[in-house]
Amino acid sequence: MGLTPEPMGNQQLRKHLKRGIFTRLRYWRYKQQLGDCGPGVYFEPQVHLMRYPKNIHLGAHLVLKSGARICACNERARISIGDNTTVGYHTYLFASDSITIGANCLIAPFVYLVDSDHSIARDELINRQPNQTSPIVIGNDVWIGTGAKILKGVTIGDGAVVAAGALVKDDVAPYTIVGGIPAKKISERT
Repeated sequence: MGLTPEPMGNQQLRKHLKRGIFTRLRYWRYKQQLGDCGPGVYFEPQVHLMRYPKNIHLGAHLVLKSGARICACNERARISIGDNTTVGYHTYLFASDSITIGANCLIAPFVYLVDSDHSIARDELINRQPNQTSPIVIGNDVWIGTGAKILKGVTIGDGAVVAAGALVKDDVAPYTIVGGIPAKKISERT
């Protein structure tokens, strides 16, 4: 599938990936659709690259699990995911501006990242109001737990951990562990 060897690390997940002819065919098909697709990217069945897939850029040795939906919502939107990152089952990444995810990240199932929301002025119907957008930036070596939601304008620093079910609306400092609704600092990685 790629010219560079599979990296060490996250062996529990990666040693159980089935790499056969269908895996190679999925890789080839998706690589043709994407702006960039590094070597060794593992696409499980039913990964959805939506609207403007040429605006999606994937590093090397990613794992994209079934049901993941990655959507560059308009011709200007950009999504970039770094090397050796795993995107869990049924995780949604929807960019109207940009979502940047670093290398060596673990994104658990059912995570939702969206870089926009609707205006809510009282004198106009909500469905007629424009979106408000602001980029999401996730550093390297970040773990985002199951069901977490990351909202527009958030930057998550290198090495941070977001607990399962958290709603992140504010920036997260490097190596900080956050959780809750809204997410607050719980601890730090040691």
